[in-house]
Amino acid sequence: MTPDPFLPVAPARVKTLVLPIGRIKRDRFDTFVKSLNTENVVQLRDITADGRPNRNMFTPLAFPDGAMFYDLMTHVPPPSHLALVPFDLYREPLALLAIADGSEINNVVLSKRQSGGRTVAETNIRSLDQELEDLRDRYPRILVHQVLLFDYVPSEENPITIPEGIVTIPPPEQHKRTTMKTVMCDISSLILAEMTTLAKSYEGMTFIDSPGHASTAEQMYGGQGPLGDPSRRNSQFALPTNRSVSASGLIDRGHQARMSMPPVPFKGGTFGSNRAVSGQPATPPNGRSGLSKPPTNFDDITEGESVSPEKALPSRPDFMDVFRTQSQDRVSVQGFGSGGPTDKKLHRGKSRFQIVLGSLYLQAGRWIDALRELTEGATGAKSTNDHIWHGKALELSLIALLLLGWAGVEFDVHPILLPNADKGTALANQILEAEQKDPDQPRWLRRLQVYIPELLDRIISLYSRITAENLQPLPMSETIIRFCKMLTALHVADGKLDERSLEMMVLGTPPPKQLTTSPRFTIIPTRTHILSTLMKAYPGSASELLITADRIVLLSGIASVLGVLGFQRKKAMVVRDLVSVLIGGLVEARTRGAADVGIHPAAGLVGLNGLGGNGHAGALDLTESDIEQGIGAFLGLLLRTYGVVTDDPGSTASLEGPTTRDDSDEAIVARILKQSDLRNFGIRDLKLNILRTCVSFSEALPDFAGVLKYSSDLLRTAGSGTAPGLRREDAYPAIHREDQIRFATNISKTSNLAKRLGMGHLAAEYWDEFLLRGVKLEPLATTRTPVSHARSVLPNAVATTRTSQDVNPFIYNPFLKQPDAAAVEKVLVAGEAATFKLTFQNTFEMDLELESIRLDTEGAEFESAVESLVVGPYRTQVLRISGVPKAAGTLRIKGAIIKVRGCRERRFPIFIEQWAPEKEPKVKGIGLAALDVPPAKRTPPTRRPKPESLGLNVIAEQPVVVVKSSTLPQSSVMILEGERQKFSVTLQNLSTTTPVDFLLFSFQDSTQEPLQAAMASRDATPAELYEYELILAKKQALRIRKEGNQKRYIPPGGTATFDFEILGKPGLTHGLIQVDYAYLGVPPDELEGERFFTRQVSLALTVTVNASIEIDRMDVFPLHGSIPEPLWLRAGSNKESTSALTADTHCLLMLDLRNAWPSTLVVQLESEDGARLEEHILPGNVNRVIFPIKRVYLEDPYAFIPVLNPSRKRQFIVSSHLTPEMERANREAFWYRERVLDSLKGTWRTGPGGGTIARGRSGSIELRAMRLTSRMIEAVKVDEIGIEISVLDASASPLPLEEQKHKSHAIAKVESFLQLRVAVTNRTKQPIYPLVRLMPSLCHRPLNVALDFTRKFAWNGTLQKALPLLAGGESAEVVMGVTALCRGEFEISASVEETMVWRPSEEEEEERRKRRSEAEKMQDAAMGMEIAGSKRERKVWCSRRPARVVVVRNDGDE
Repeated sequence: MTPDPFLPVAPARVKTLVLPIGRIKRDRFDTFVKSLNTENVVQLRDITADGRPNRNMFTPLAFPDGAMFYDLMTHVPPPSHLALVPFDLYREPLALLAIADGSEINNVVLSKRQSGGRTVAETNIRSLDQELEDLRDRYPRILVHQVLLFDYVPSEENPITIPEGIVTIPPPEQHKRTTMKTVMCDISSLILAEMTTLAKSYEGMTFIDSPGHASTAEQMYGGQGPLGDPSRRNSQFALPTNRSVSASGLIDRGHQARMSMPPVPFKGGTFGSNRAVSGQPATPPNGRSGLSKPPTNFDDITEGESVSPEKALPSRPDFMDVFRTQSQDRVSVQGFGSGGPTDKKLHRGKSRFQIVLGSLYLQAGRWIDALRELTEGATGAKSTNDHIWHGKALELSLIALLLLGWAGVEFDVHPILLPNADKGTALANQILEAEQKDPDQPRWLRRLQVYIPELLDRIISLYSRITAENLQPLPMSETIIRFCKMLTALHVADGKLDERSLEMMVLGTPPPKQLTTSPRFTIIPTRTHILSTLMKAYPGSASELLITADRIVLLSGIASVLGVLGFQRKKAMVVRDLVSVLIGGLVEARTRGAADVGIHPAAGLVGLNGLGGNGHAGALDLTESDIEQGIGAFLGLLLRTYGVVTDDPGSTASLEGPTTRDDSDEAIVARILKQSDLRNFGIRDLKLNILRTCVSFSEALPDFAGVLKYSSDLLRTAGSGTAPGLRREDAYPAIHREDQIRFATNISKTSNLAKRLGMGHLAAEYWDEFLLRGVKLEPLATTRTPVSHARSVLPNAVATTRTSQDVNPFIYNPFLKQPDAAAVEKVLVAGEAATFKLTFQNTFEMDLELESIRLDTEGAEFESAVESLVVGPYRTQVLRISGVPKAAGTLRIKGAIIKVRGCRERRFPIFIEQWAPEKEPKVKGIGLAALDVPPAKRTPPTRRPKPESLGLNVIAEQPVVVVKSSTLPQSSVMILEGERQKFSVTLQNLSTTTPVDFLLFSFQDSTQEPLQAAMASRDATPAELYEYELILAKKQALRIRKEGNQKRYIPPGGTATFDFEILGKPGLTHGLIQVDYAYLGVPPDELEGERFFTRQVSLALTVTVNASIEIDRMDVFPLHGSIPEPLWLRAGSNKESTSALTADTHCLLMLDLRNAWPSTLVVQLESEDGARLEEHILPGNVNRVIFPIKRVYLEDPYAFIPVLNPSRKRQFIVSSHLTPEMERANREAFWYRERVLDSLKGTWRTGPGGGTIARGRSGSIELRAMRLTSRMIEAVKVDEIGIEISVLDASASPLPLEEQKHKSHAIAKVESFLQLRVAVTNRTKQPIYPLVRLMPSLCHRPLNVALDFTRKFAWNGTLQKALPLLAGGESAEVVMGVTALCRGEFEISASVEETMVWRPSEEEEEERRKRRSEAEKMQDAAMGMEIAGSKRERKVWCSRRPARVVVVRNDGDE
């Protein structure tokens, strides 16, 4: 609230003491003072002149263009300053304003000393009047005493008469535009009136001494010093006039009116009422001194109010008596020579009085009169070699000229201010140069601009003269600093004395631009000249007569000038000395204050000012508001200059910082980059020393917030500020372990003490932004892990409805696929706890205590547990923390909210990747300007640390299912090959709120992996692949049994039982039943989302498979001739089918069956035509069984081998080592084997007592182990063209066709006529062009003899005959007459040959091609298996059984 004490025009300001009075709060007092400060410049044209003739010496009417500048201060100047009066007349307060709160008037009685008022408000106003009298007695040297009653609303019912000296001010809502201005103008009118008496009192003095010599007050007050005089100036007694002292009218406005203010209608009693005072009671001579022990702060007012009126009111002697006594003490000058010492003293006294009078005119705003008196006084002081007063006159004259220039009044520079003649030429050249640069600049300002540097040097030279009267260090240093501020204003304004520079000199306007270290050599005065002058004001050693407060003020002034000039480093050095001085003074004040209240000085950080004692430590008694308003910014500027790594580098806020700090990712990254720049700036050791000094300074205040802030800043500056990676980069701090522990402990202790004292909001800022190095979701248990699936895999969403794996194992089953680990780690279930793994880093050699840790999330509602942790020294440490999502949705873990012991609870982002600041290869900026370059504009751009986040998906509440029980003991089973066993599994829903409405079963066993590997082999043939796929598809080891319409649903807390079946297979050692379950809430076909989640529960089975029936050997034989019926019956055929067992329709299957089970097994074979065979096989025995099977006809034995796996339907496999003939043979064997296996069924069961279970064991025989050779195929297959040869008696009646087929054996007589019939049947679907050839031969003869039958066998016609086109499925017959010419056995064979290949039409060929898949076409083409078109060749078919004719003699011989 105090203006700049080093303003160049400070000697022209009127110092006014502002104190609280009555009941008032601190914040309201500050508000009222601020409202007064808004009108601290009062124009003389606005001030009403005093009408009394003896009070018009400083009347404002004489110079309306002038102004009065007020310096409102809330503390009494120290005695060291008051001792400089009247040399520095501006140091003494001329007015006292007591601030009262009108809102408290009607509440309670302010003082018990007053009574008798009609109302509480009237009683309190009387109390204020009495307290005003006490203030007059306490401060008798002050000219004007006024009480300003703010926010006063007069009562309309009971109007109160306002005493003299009390000015009422309405609330702000009732303010007019000129309300506060009127108050200040009225106070100024009183001051100007009382200045007359003050001037006359100085005029009546015998001699005015220089500061530091015989006290002027001793001569004026009869031996009492300026601080010990109890009397009051006569100017403070009111004369018996009708003059009003209220704010509404200090003088009759009918006589005079203000020139620059609008007319305000007069309302009596608005701010007070008139009160005529004829006299005042006297004050005892031994009364208290007004400045012996004034209230120096806000807390001292209450103590002053408790003093009794009798002791507090001093006597009031008549001023005329004092004035008359002083007049009698004057020394007569008659009789002395003109050049004698007495004459010189008289001239000095006169000139000094003129200078003091000029100083009064300067404060009164009468600058022209002040200039006149000051120049005359300067002339007289120069003539008498009164150097310091000569310098004072020149200084005040220059201030008067500056004020005239600021007011726009033209002036002439007095010759006493002009430089010596030897410097006139150079200054004239400078005036010409200034005129050329700015012709529009006023002439008088241009001349003064050129004269100022030389004039200031001359004044400093006069002050520095070694004479009998030397100027003390305090005023000397203050004057130099004011001069440097004046020169700095000129330099900042580019060397021109214009409106900008005058505003900075007079009003203290901040400079329009901040200077940098760039050179400015052409601007006069130069910065070098200003700097050399400024260093003369630097306070020297402690031996100089400077108190600590004055030394602090001087250093602050020097630092402020250096800052404006752009010398930030030099400013930091000065501020560092300032802090050192502050620490010493604060420690001394703390010790003195502790002694006053009876506390040991080493009692620790305890706020002495808050203990209720006075603690008179002078200017060093800083309250909490002082620390908040000034100390934080002051030390922050110091730390920024040195490049200290602070918690918020871009802020100059108070020590406590804002209540809410931005902890977003962007703000933290920007903070890290700024701190990185600060680490690369300056010298680290200097930074650490400065921070140690700041910590000591805060401890000396004491200031808890400062101790916390600077201790944390020290640890932050000492730290590396990096995120080390796996290579373990060196991140060790720059201070020793003992210092680390000491400052961390200091933070902890200070924080605890602040909490005990009720200041819990104080906390440090943690020093490492990379505290949190990782957040990872701990994997859930396998039974609780949600697995994501697409909606298309639901049973009702695919073409083939899937309820379990046993439908088609080749359809992709996504439920058997291992879930993606990355996807699983990002799914949570609402209402279920999840565990996260947090990684913390501590790069310091001390334990780091984290008091509270909780996750910081956004999105879905999430409740995090609160954990604590102690991180060991120089390490990373892992903590597991749990949390529960409350609702479904998207959840993102952005960091953690951590409370480090002694530090503020704040959010820390996640930095997973390593990061370290990059050092610039080239330095492109120096000084503090290098810190102002944003990282985005650097070349190359600064690599930014990347905060990470963990994205999670929270799904709705899901049930938890476990396997409650199973009918298998210990989940294990022993089974025989081919046996199927049934078992049950009971599932239980542990959730009490969520049911299970979706269940899907999948199975895995040990036989699947070898099959999958074999199917993936590139060397596998199509027949082998078909075999693998058939086993995988049709002979699953595990499957679920479907019994009725069992609903797959488990209620909350309920159970459900499901039946399964296991098949004994070779290689089966273990199995797994996997259950995917979920709660969808809707039928699967009505699911809206694109994805859904299931959980899995599984039951692992241990399986032991033992051998049962094994096929050791197999063979197939054709039938030759007839077999006895008992043999057929023994083989298992019934009598009805015995007649159908012919060589043309059946063949014999031989099997060697081994019983590998240690019990008797009963084997049963069945064929599709009803034949059955049952065989008992003893343990370990091999039984051979022969079983008739039907022969097989295939339309296309070379057809494409089918594919059971849908994924292979568009593929074809060609074995590189197989020829087309081999491929045809393989296909033929495959199809005949399949037809044979389809017609057979083999089962086994245990015999009596052979089972280990109640119902015994049973199973199927694995017949697919049979393999057919080419010989077996010939026995099994039926040809495409059937040739049936029969021989009949020509004389007999014709027989039916079916009976003729069986007449292949005939007995005839020699030369008897026989009828040879050859029936050709086309079993295919395509027509053929047949050519029938007959070939008779002799039986049992060599080939060359057998064919010699021309004279032994005769026939009617030719042995070769072409038949017409024989359509598919039709038959044709060739009839020929034959006769045997001799006795013997003849065989007649036949063959059918195609005369030409039948070609289908284009439509039929196109239809056939459409029926064949692309894979079949490609594979047939690759293997040469085309059967259509020109590639097909003519075929020949031979009869499998010839017709035999036995010829006997006619006489009946055989």
